[in-house]
Amino acid sequence: MSETGRPPAEAMTNPRADRVRDVAKLTGRSGRLKRRQFLAEGPQSVREALRAHRECLAAGGTAVVEALYGTVESLRKYPELVEAASAPGSRVQVRVASELVLSAMTDTVAPQGIVAVCNFVDVPLAEVFAAKPKLIAMLCRVQDPGNAGTVLRAADAAGADAVIFSNSSVDVYNPKTVRSTAGSLFHLPVVLGADLADVVAAAKAAGVGILAADGYGQLNLDLLQDESAARAFDQEIPDSSYELERPTLWMFGNEAQGLAGEEKALADHRVAVPVYGAAESLNLGTAATVCLYASARAQHRA
Repeated sequence: MSETGRPPAEAMTNPRADRVRDVAKLTGRSGRLKRRQFLAEGPQSVREALRAHRECLAAGGTAVVEALYGTVESLRKYPELVEAASAPGSRVQVRVASELVLSAMTDTVAPQGIVAVCNFVDVPLAEVFAAKPKLIAMLCRVQDPGNAGTVLRAADAAGADAVIFSNSSVDVYNPKTVRSTAGSLFHLPVVLGADLADVVAAAKAAGVGILAADGYGQLNLDLLQDESAARAFDQEIPDSSYELERPTLWMFGNEAQGLAGEEKALADHRVAVPVYGAAESLNLGTAATVCLYASARAQHRA
């Protein structure tokens, strides 16, 4: 950085330079695990990474962003990102890079012009339950990066307190997953590599109910929402199988097979999202959004 706080004039132009190759290693899982770093690409992801970086440092925590690379055009287009990275005490290295260099750094065909090198942001399972969560999403054996990112983004929008990935789910730091979260990865706690039995035990100890999203579930989500609304308005209703407004962990299964029998057996109830048309089912992202928002609405109304 120059004394003016602006990126240096000289740009990184050699796509085979050691620094470029070092950054490019983060597109692979082994490179990410070795350094516990990943890439956040695009203005939205970088913006949220820098916001989390500022908040973590202000709270006495560790840095989230280590370096920022962008084309001249992108850094001029998003001066607020350069300003945030260059703020006093930020300790983020900012470098101008050519489009060819950014292409070599990332795994995208058409780079978005700006990328940040970030430190891992996941947290231990115990930290999530110590915070007395009200709403959690758990992904069990979810394999598609786009689906995982969509569910994480939906959980963020619904105001969930955490997202938990099972030990056989996709890597949340996969560049495709990071892009699909649109910055939500930096908004709420994320637990990785969790054992389902450990999660269930922690949830039960914390008084958190466990619902399995299952197209053939014995409980109807619409009915649970109706019962929750009736309670909110002090209407008399028959005893409910589950109070949707209570602290809840939703389990979502693999895109193709859904939740396995042993996974569903660990839940308090299996809940189906009713399908009123001719569609066979809802995709994972849509079903998760519907379920999480049903709980969020009930909790906010209670």
